[in-house]
Amino acid sequence: MSSIKYTTKKNIIALIDCNSFYVSCERLFKPKIQKRAVVVLSNNDGCVISRSQEAKDMGIKMGEPYFKVKKLITRNKIEVYSSNYALYGDISRRVMKVLKTFSPKVEIYSIDEAFIDLSFMDHEGIEEYGRQIRSRILRWTGIPTSVGIASTKTLSKVANHIAKKEKTGVVYLKKDIDEKLKKFPIEKVWGVGKQLSKFYYKNNIRNAYDLKNVSNTWVKKGTNVLGAKTAMELRGIPCINLQMEQEKRKNCCVSRSFGRKVKNIEELEESVVTHCLNAAEKIRADDQLAKTITVFIRTSPFDKNKKYYSNSKTIDLAIPSSNSIELIKNAVKALNDIYKYGYSYQKAGIILSNLKDAKQNDRNLLTPLLENKSKKLMKAIDYTNSKYGRYAISIAHAGLSKGWKMRREHSSRIDTASFDSLPIIGV
Repeated sequence: MSSIKYTTKKNIIALIDCNSFYVSCERLFKPKIQKRAVVVLSNNDGCVISRSQEAKDMGIKMGEPYFKVKKLITRNKIEVYSSNYALYGDISRRVMKVLKTFSPKVEIYSIDEAFIDLSFMDHEGIEEYGRQIRSRILRWTGIPTSVGIASTKTLSKVANHIAKKEKTGVVYLKKDIDEKLKKFPIEKVWGVGKQLSKFYYKNNIRNAYDLKNVSNTWVKKGTNVLGAKTAMELRGIPCINLQMEQEKRKNCCVSRSFGRKVKNIEELEESVVTHCLNAAEKIRADDQLAKTITVFIRTSPFDKNKKYYSNSKTIDLAIPSSNSIELIKNAVKALNDIYKYGYSYQKAGIILSNLKDAKQNDRNLLTPLLENKSKKLMKAIDYTNSKYGRYAISIAHAGLSKGWKMRREHSSRIDTASFDSLPIIGV
């Protein structure tokens, strides 16, 4: 008996993928760069993490270190932006909100991708519905997308790859599926990747069509049950369900490499407090409390001329909390226990763990009163910061200058909570 569960009912899944998402977000507020080559860089302006089609055509590769392509970028006058994750997160939420107007069943797969269930639709109207999805997202958010539609999640991924090269940006994979799978490299199949593709190539499985036609027993033996599910999905048999409920996080880590080396404890403290504020805000948004807080610091492991130092300290809280003030008090205590004078620190971070649902928290007689005051204060801070921009209200310990912050020399400084970021139209 097969241990793989699959459905025999009609199944229509669409994958909506935002095109060059980070670049598209930057272009929203800068009409002059709509047709120009654009790249977005990772933290500390390290690597290329998003490219416009124009930049791709000029030979800029994904993940390329910035220093390696700097000359090419300068020569071709490519626009460069430092990553702005607050902006991308906000635009992503808007896109996902639009998707929920098309189907009650939406799985947010990543910041720029979502699966939606269209099984309630008739086959005849599917492609038109896909075009409507694409059109509404563009109209309401300004973000261009590709829509791939098929009978399984894996096939909808294939359809989406094909859709990116189509003028309409929409592909419903229902005809000539085998021909399309023969042209689809095995390493591009969802869930395969580089390592597994090496195994498949050794066994003469070079494309999605080859994988579709091997037996479940062979795939499961050579890989695992997920490999067998992928093969079945390529045959049009749904066995990977939509996950509408986002799993609650088990821990929350916020860390950053510094833009420059940090020596004194005051600056380290600023960074730890800032990370703690961000982490606390995240768990409050999920209605969670932390029982444990860990602070870690380290110097650069690549600096051969200086002695390496790395340490961490974990504190168990008497009462689980999401109160920024309470968490910061413990974070600063932990930092003071592990800080060593004389080192040049490269990174610091915070981990909030042993997270639990705030509604299921064990209480004593004083808990309701303390919780109510704390909750009101944190709610007021979160509301103000969401309305007027992050850090509109902050903790003095977080500092103002933040000279330690990661390098963002090409930041567009766009903030969707600020009127100053709106593009100006000349009349």
